[in-house]
Amino acid sequence: MSLSSITALSPLDGRYAAKLSALRPIMSEHGYMHRRVQVEVAWFIALSDAGFEEFKPLSGGARTYLQGLVKNFSEADCAAIKDIEKTTNHDVKAVEYWIKSKFEARPELEKAAEFVHFACTSEDINNTSHALQIRAGRDQIILPSLDRILLKLREMARSFADVPMLSRTHGQTASPTTVGKELANVVMRLQTGCERISAVKILAKMNGAVGNYNAHLAAWPEFDWEAFSKKVVETHEPQGLGLTFQPYSIQIEPHDYMAELFDAIARANTILVDLARDIWGYVSLGYFKQRLKAGEIGSSTMPHKVNPIDFENAEGNLGLANALLRHLAEKLPVSRWQRDLTDSTVLRNIGVAMGYAALAYSSLMTGLEKLELNREALAADLQESWEVLAEPIQTVMRRYGVAGAYEKLKEVTRGQSVTPEALHALILGLDIPPADKERLLAMTPASYTGKAAELARRV
Repeated sequence: MSLSSITALSPLDGRYAAKLSALRPIMSEHGYMHRRVQVEVAWFIALSDAGFEEFKPLSGGARTYLQGLVKNFSEADCAAIKDIEKTTNHDVKAVEYWIKSKFEARPELEKAAEFVHFACTSEDINNTSHALQIRAGRDQIILPSLDRILLKLREMARSFADVPMLSRTHGQTASPTTVGKELANVVMRLQTGCERISAVKILAKMNGAVGNYNAHLAAWPEFDWEAFSKKVVETHEPQGLGLTFQPYSIQIEPHDYMAELFDAIARANTILVDLARDIWGYVSLGYFKQRLKAGEIGSSTMPHKVNPIDFENAEGNLGLANALLRHLAEKLPVSRWQRDLTDSTVLRNIGVAMGYAALAYSSLMTGLEKLELNREALAADLQESWEVLAEPIQTVMRRYGVAGAYEKLKEVTRGQSVTPEALHALILGLDIPPADKERLLAMTPASYTGKAAELARRV
């Protein structure tokens, strides 16, 4: 059976492949190999500038050629490396051999070929490559997708700032709010989540087999290898990698920053699960309608249905993303002694975790774009819920020292169908100032929204 979108084992590369085209060049095996080539080339060029008698600074032409290997890295190049790996059975060594093969007929580079992968352990190349992938996945896919959702939610919060809505606490009618204010709550939570994702520093180490520069110092004992490695890691591209230097490690970078980042993404995803479930519920209540799409079918037997499938899809994929992200966060910082290989296999699934997250963000955005507010349904629900005014009435009664205010309202409203006439009769009999009495009599469930509109407009 040939591999295609309908034979792929994962829906990310099957049913949903087209929706993840932007992530694939970053987090795929090709993306990983591309970053490895980038790191090897950056290290090689930096060594030529280190001042060693044995490795003179490369010419401008040689630098341009080497950087072209990175810039123009293709699927054919990746396939060539994989062919070499069939012999070496070692992927990083295959990258080294491929780069050296590109030096043929270039005397300047052929002479310096042994400085490719010089003093490096495979993990020096891998951890930096993963860091470059993760940074790109975060900055080019995850954060922009979340920003689009934030922008849409902020727009909705402001547009619906004044639209009253019945609250439900414990599933029961409660003090009214506005549609905009409830969306503003999500905006503020998600904004904080995005800030925490963005704030995580992406770390990398280049310090040898067990983090002590053993091989480096064997070759040049007087050279400041730590400062050199820091410069390569932190100098911005194309001369360096533009990451944050990790000075202490075993063979592998400790992955604590990864755990911090994946936890932060998972927390933002959890906020969106909460949103997806709430919107699903509001669609069920009729607060929102969904724009129809020509030809789309909601049920094979019930033609009237317009299902909230985008929010269901988002919730399901956010759950899958978080299951992987949380496993990554718990597993990756743990390694036996100076290193075991369990992290290597797990790290290859970062793209899967990000893929499910990106797919969920796309579905959620699609769902939000389809929503239309049903003001009539919102108003009707409020009109049937006069019991929510028990709160302001008893609060005003307490202000003026009316004994047993809470108990009196409880007796009239708890578990009963409350009418405006019953509440008005109670208000008229209260011993409170006339102005407050008039204010309570004028109040309706739709007008009792506190500062909700102001808070919504402020996000």
